[in-house]
Amino acid sequence: MESFEQLNLTKALNNAVSDLGFVKPTPIQSASFSVIRSGKDMVGIAQTGTGKTLAYMLPVLQDFKFAKMDTPRVVVLVPTRELVLQVVENIESFTEYMSVRVLGVYGGTNINTQKQAVVQGVDILVATPWKLL
Repeated sequence: MESFEQLNLTKALNNAVSDLGFVKPTPIQSASFSVIRSGKDMVGIAQTGTGKTLAYMLPVLQDFKFAKMDTPRVVVLVPTRELVLQVVENIESFTEYMSVRVLGVYGGTNINTQKQAVVQGVDILVATPWKLL
């Protein structure tokens, strides 16, 4: 795939990808887009820095429609608090032109504050396994 334009992204996603300076999808991004959009399960392996977060979030966000719900519609499970912070930051940059509430939940912070934030409503929840429970 030569460019993100070939994915026929929504205007909001296209603008965000452009703002981030991404021009050509990486191999993991190209390979995952249509598979994930089709609803099939997928396992992908790629080196650090190849855009795995965008690879799995772009197809999810492509079909993301506004809905007034308080419960998370997407849950991303990651192993460490550092990765929670990184993934939340990435998703926020991908959704710059969308109305999406993103929240990270992880250890080392006040659990009551995090619970209150979840109760207020979130669309995408990024969490470590223990805090998700």
